[in-house]
Amino acid sequence: MKKHLRTFAGIFAGNVSNALAVAAFIVPNNILIGGSTGISLTLQHAFGLELTVTVFAFNVLFFVLGAWVLGKKFALSTVASTLLYPALLALFQRIPGINALTENDLLAAIFAGLLLGIGIGLIVRQGASTGGTDILAMVLNKFTHAPVAVLLYVVDFIVLGMQAFFCTSEQILYGVLSLLITTAVMNQVVLFGQAQLQLLIVSEKYEALREKLLRDLDVGVSMIYIETGLGKKRRMAVLCVIPQRKLYAANELIRQIDVNAFTMISRVKEVKGRGFSLERVPVAQETQQNEELS
Repeated sequence: MKKHLRTFAGIFAGNVSNALAVAAFIVPNNILIGGSTGISLTLQHAFGLELTVTVFAFNVLFFVLGAWVLGKKFALSTVASTLLYPALLALFQRIPGINALTENDLLAAIFAGLLLGIGIGLIVRQGASTGGTDILAMVLNKFTHAPVAVLLYVVDFIVLGMQAFFCTSEQILYGVLSLLITTAVMNQVVLFGQAQLQLLIVSEKYEALREKLLRDLDVGVSMIYIETGLGKKRRMAVLCVIPQRKLYAANELIRQIDVNAFTMISRVKEVKGRGFSLERVPVAQETQQNEELS
C-alpha cells in the first residue's frame, strides 16, 4: 500500500511541476514546447481553441491508442498523467497573476526547462509515462523498431516546427534551450540518490585493505585477480562501491595502509543488488553465514 502511495505521490508531484511550467512560463512567454501541449498551442493560435480542452482531448486520444496497441498494463501506467495533467493545467491557469511572473523570455525558458525536467523525471522514476506524444513514440517503436528516444525527439521536433509559424526566431531558440535544460535536469532527477563511486585499488596489502574497508567503513568489497603489465605478476585488487560522502575516509584509509597503492575512482550512475537496492546484510552476520557454509 505504501509503495502505491509513493508511486502516486511521485506522479502527482511530477504533473504539478509540468502544469506549473506550462501555465507560468510556457504559455505567457510563447516558449516552444513539444508533446500534446505543443500541438494544442499550435491549434490555439490557429483556431483559438481552449488549451486545456485540446490537451485533454489529445491525451485521451493517445491514451486510447496506447491501450489498444500496447496493452492494458501500459495503459495503467499512463492513466494518472493522462487525467491529472490537463486538470492541474486548468487549475493553475486560473490562479491570478501566474501569467505575469516574468516578462524575460530567457528566465521563462530556464525555469520552464527546470520545472519540466523535474516533473518528467519524477514521473519516469515511478516507472510511469507522462502520456501524450510519449505514447505515440512507443506505438511507432512497436511497428518500426526504431529507438523510442529517437522517435520521441523526431515527434517533438515536428511539434516544435509546427509552432515556428507563429513564433519569432528568438522564441524558437528559447524553446530549444528549454528542451535541452529539460533533458539534462530529467536525467539528473531520474538518477538522483542512486549515483555511487567505484574504487579499484591495486596494492600488495590487499588483505589489510579488505579488512579495513569492511570493518571501518562498512562497505562491501570484491577481490579481483589481476596481472601486472610490466612484471607479469599475479596479484589481487580490491573493488568496492561507496557513497560519495565516504570518499575522503576511503582515501585516508588507503593512504594509511599503503601510500603506494594504485587507486582508480570512477562514477557509477546506478547500483543494484545487496546493500543498495536490497537490504544490506551486516558484516558479522555475513561472516557467520560464510563459516556455516564452509
